[in-house]
Amino acid sequence: MLLNIFRAIFIVIILAVLFVNVSSETISGGTDSTNFWAVVWSGLGMAVFVFMLDILTPKKKLGELAGVFFGLFVGMLISWALSPVIDMIKDTYNIGISTEAITAIKWMMGICICYLVISIVMRTKDDVRFVIPYVEFAKQTKGTRPLVLDTSAIIDGRIADLYQSKLFDAPLIVPRFVLNELQLIADSADKLKRNRGRRGLDILNKMQENSIIDVEIDDTVIPEVEEVKGVDQKLVIFTKHCNGRLATTDYNLSKVAQVREVDVMNINDLANSLKTIALPGEAMGIRIIKPGEEADQGIGYLDDGTMVVVEGARNKIGRDLVISITSSLQTSAGKMIFGKFEGFAQKTNNNNNQGRSSYKRPNRTSTSENNRN
Repeated sequence: MLLNIFRAIFIVIILAVLFVNVSSETISGGTDSTNFWAVVWSGLGMAVFVFMLDILTPKKKLGELAGVFFGLFVGMLISWALSPVIDMIKDTYNIGISTEAITAIKWMMGICICYLVISIVMRTKDDVRFVIPYVEFAKQTKGTRPLVLDTSAIIDGRIADLYQSKLFDAPLIVPRFVLNELQLIADSADKLKRNRGRRGLDILNKMQENSIIDVEIDDTVIPEVEEVKGVDQKLVIFTKHCNGRLATTDYNLSKVAQVREVDVMNINDLANSLKTIALPGEAMGIRIIKPGEEADQGIGYLDDGTMVVVEGARNKIGRDLVISITSSLQTSAGKMIFGKFEGFAQKTNNNNNQGRSSYKRPNRTSTSENNRN
């Protein structure tokens, strides 16, 4: 958008300067029209040349206003250096045009050079590169580097708790394509995926409403990101472009980011280092979704997607159970909880919880009766 506005301003300025100069009596007056056509064709020729060169070159993006001033400064220096060349050409070939026409041509050349330099600067990335045979000086980022969230980190929800505890203070960035993927998951025909997507949208909404958490939905259109397919590849390129760190719970995405030399924070690794495990002997309510790989095993999932493997629950698919945790496993790929069947869940309404349902652990007598049945 900014580049298109700048192009329009360039066209207006070049036409205005051209009109003012060709309207002057010195250039347009008299029987000799050499001055008039020299100014017209020189101005239009240079304007069309640099404009077509700008349109046909590969598009990149720079949102920093400082780049405009930098390009303007460099363009003025180049124009000042090339001004004697115009005089030299006039004297060498003895071109019969007036001093006013030469001045108008110099103005036109300066405008075109400034436009071209600013356009080149606006098409480069945020890092300014000074090429001294094969040597590149990259910019140094100051301040806290932002965390870029993917869908798995949002659905997981622990990132909100970490920021609520003020363990991190870096700004959070959610790219627009991540939000679109989250919406697609929430609209999925699969009930489990749909619940996970809606959970992610709810968590993101709560983070935006929290004054402690600085979260931003980034709508920036980056050509390098738009050219690739797949959200994972887009995330890696986007994170590298904004010089941030990628926050995820996806094990494979973490490895790809490391290969691409992008800093990544795997929330599962962080949880593993903090030793957040489910204690053996604790009771837990779970709905069995599908059979497990081993005989007599049932599989369920917590709200954050954690897999729960229950012994003795293969024939209880679709039922709400109360299990006793036997062990848990925390790896970079995620967390798994293992438990054994204790009994069927009994829902009890609690007035103090505003009508929300809670699970009541069955007594041993009812458990034994259920097992016999």
